[in-house]
Amino acid sequence: MTHAVAILLLDGIVPFDLGSSTQILGTARDASGKRLYSLKVCGAGPVRSEHGFTVVPDPGLEELATADTVVVPGVHSGGPVSDGSLPPAIRDALVAAAARGARIVSICTGASVLAAAGLLDGRPAATHWNWASTISRLYPEVEWNFDVLFVDDGDVLTSAGVGAGIDLCLHIVRNDFGTEVANRAARRCVVPPWRDGGQAQFIERPVPAAATGSPTEPTRAWTLDRLAEPVTLEDMAGHARMSVRTFTRHFRSETGLSPRQWLLRQRVAHAQLLLESTDLGVETVARRSGLGSATALRQHLQATIGVAPSAYRRTFRQPTP
Repeated sequence: MTHAVAILLLDGIVPFDLGSSTQILGTARDASGKRLYSLKVCGAGPVRSEHGFTVVPDPGLEELATADTVVVPGVHSGGPVSDGSLPPAIRDALVAAAARGARIVSICTGASVLAAAGLLDGRPAATHWNWASTISRLYPEVEWNFDVLFVDDGDVLTSAGVGAGIDLCLHIVRNDFGTEVANRAARRCVVPPWRDGGQAQFIERPVPAAATGSPTEPTRAWTLDRLAEPVTLEDMAGHARMSVRTFTRHFRSETGLSPRQWLLRQRVAHAQLLLESTDLGVETVARRSGLGSATALRQHLQATIGVAPSAYRRTFRQPTP
């Protein structure tokens, strides 16, 4: 018996999420080549994708009544991500599927659909980091985690954005049919079977901008030219010709951070740049960014984005022309 999967489409569908779930699950096969999942793409009728083309699912919502697993790809428009609403027929079909024991899965902002149906209340869940403020406001009852690639809460699984849907689908295959089948599916789809870290490494964390012409601006520029040096708070205050207390007050007012927080963020950001753009050893990267040692660099990078320097470099290093 194959495992029946219903992939539920709503207006605003993210095409990549639909494609990744059908591709990964549809590629999972046993040693004889037999498909292990039967896939049905279903919905309440034709839906408009976020890029303007229409997808016409063959079956309707009745597929949710018999599916072993229901997958909800992301949506970038409509009630679930705008006002927390959901068409009653879709909500009722999802709730009924969950009540009878179907496994419920979402990719990216598909978690908003599950949340709008009340299926995530009081449960941990993931979604795309870029939607964190919107979705947190709409669904405060959910225990959102915006740093991980996916959350497996047993009968409900949710993933972060876009590519993280691939990670979650491979995780599902691995749990259902074993590592060998999941690795075979990953090779056929030319994707890694497992990724280090979480989505924290992909989150944009710009240092808060400060107004130009502010009292501490010259000192910030002076400090950025000396990231590899052991610049202290006292050095920065001395350059600004202020007491430490006065300098710290001005600095926090202008940047939103304490001088030490700002300096650490700048050093970590510079280390990331060196890891992305050079072949320098980790010890050298640590020294040039002012973090001192490879151990300190690993600790700060792990605390900031959840991965080691080597894993970060593998992910983001640009190949030499």
